[in-house]
Amino acid sequence: MRSDVVKKGIERSPHRSLFKAMGYTDEELQKPLIGVANSKSEIIPGHVHLDDIADAVKAGIRMAGGTPIEFGTIGVCDGITMGHTGMKYSLPSRELIADSCEAMGLAHNFDGMVFIPNCDKIVPGMLMAAARINVPSVVVSGGPMLSVYKKGKYLDLNSVFEAVGAVKAGKMHEDELCEYENNACPGCGSCSGMFTANSMNCLTEVLGMGLTGNGTIPAVYAERIRLAKSAGVKVMELVEKDIKPGDILTPRAFDNALAVDMALGCSTNSILHLPAIAHEVGLKIDLDKINDISANVPNLCRLSPAGEHHVQDLYAAGGVQAVMKELSTGNLINTDIITCTGKTVWENIKDADIIDRNVIRSIKKPYSKMGGLAILKGNIAPDGSVVKRSAVAEEMLVHKGPARVFDSEDDAISAIYEGRIKKGDVVVIRYEGPKGGPGMREMLSPTSAIAGMGLDKDVALITDGRFSGASRGASIGHISPEAMEGGPVALIIEGDTISIDIPKGRLDVLVSQEEMDKRREEWKKPEPRITTGYLGRYSRLVTSASTGAVLY
Repeated sequence: MRSDVVKKGIERSPHRSLFKAMGYTDEELQKPLIGVANSKSEIIPGHVHLDDIADAVKAGIRMAGGTPIEFGTIGVCDGITMGHTGMKYSLPSRELIADSCEAMGLAHNFDGMVFIPNCDKIVPGMLMAAARINVPSVVVSGGPMLSVYKKGKYLDLNSVFEAVGAVKAGKMHEDELCEYENNACPGCGSCSGMFTANSMNCLTEVLGMGLTGNGTIPAVYAERIRLAKSAGVKVMELVEKDIKPGDILTPRAFDNALAVDMALGCSTNSILHLPAIAHEVGLKIDLDKINDISANVPNLCRLSPAGEHHVQDLYAAGGVQAVMKELSTGNLINTDIITCTGKTVWENIKDADIIDRNVIRSIKKPYSKMGGLAILKGNIAPDGSVVKRSAVAEEMLVHKGPARVFDSEDDAISAIYEGRIKKGDVVVIRYEGPKGGPGMREMLSPTSAIAGMGLDKDVALITDGRFSGASRGASIGHISPEAMEGGPVALIIEGDTISIDIPKGRLDVLVSQEEMDKRREEWKKPEPRITTGYLGRYSRLVTSASTGAVLY
């Protein structure tokens, strides 16, 4: 066993003494030692209940003959940090999570690992760590939050953000906003739409690193506890068979993840995280490949913010496995590859059925023949940008309008709330990329303000920052190269005509190359906003959004 290096032989008597100081017995130390990375905290609704998940995981490990050893990790709540400086720490926290899990896993030579994330950056951070540590591993999330029905509508966190815009526009009274506030997030779990957390938990299942149901079983269901126990049991089987993340996270597994990403209409953040996870196993996901897959894989689901359904509806309709089985009927996924269940994809999905065709459509009658995400290139984004096509109104798929230019998210929010953004405008928010932000803030506040004011079918927003999975409308993010690196988005001036053509994958400013060259000569790189602490180091080390914003 790998853990023998910390517990076996006369030379390790001091080490065993330290284990015994914590109450471990000789019998426990003779068994495989399984690290349990628990991201429980009291600041994230999706994580507040994770001690229950961890207890179930540890019970499963013990049932299967292992010794669980739990440790903690950090987590940033994207919703609570939204719209202010705190959001600068969200994406960078992914690297801290990956680094801390790597340090714990490799320093203590665990024989296997179970990772317990739930929200946003914690899920990909733990997947990155699993790839680095490369011992038998299972990821089991805390599950999605429920959406509750109130006054003819199922609410979620995005409902509250958009309600703020509606109040600002005089379309909603503050009493109604308070009712949304009190009911939109009814309890523990990752926010209930196909936002980033649930996107990544579903894709964990698709990648083969999570058990069936990981992405969709609601947080408050007893089935989630049973799943956690099964994860504890399963990791022991993987240890016995020596099936590691490196065996599972293959190019074909990432192809599956991208295909299901398109079918589900996942968060645009998945186009940051999947390349980052692939990077940890020495693979590269080219953005052009994403459009190739999108061209062949239909969009089968329209979950919030793209539609009225929520993850609880996807669960009831058959779950991720039903979506995968439907795609398999068109040979759109690889079914013969191994997963953390110890079985192939096909063995995992063969008994799945679509129970509700309103939630999961047939590949013959999809919402769209093309996938839910699209990569746009052009003279604004030569290295690419991304949009959640499934959440864009039909009339905004092709749009031209004057640029309204802002050098920070805060300035743009003020302009939106003050009514200075008009129909037809294209809001440009720059210097919010990985280096420029620093930290590449999510911009749910401005997109929700635009939607709440009823302008999501008239106003586009483009940025070198990124968007929450809850954002809807013509919200185009990840523009690369970013402004701080001298990307063309830095050269746009107020009033320039911006051309967006999502079906053709284009994002351009209608200015001559001669004029752009002249502006480039006059452009001066601004001073970094933050030069000290973790964000200062992050801004110096982080790469482009087009490569997953990994650190070098």
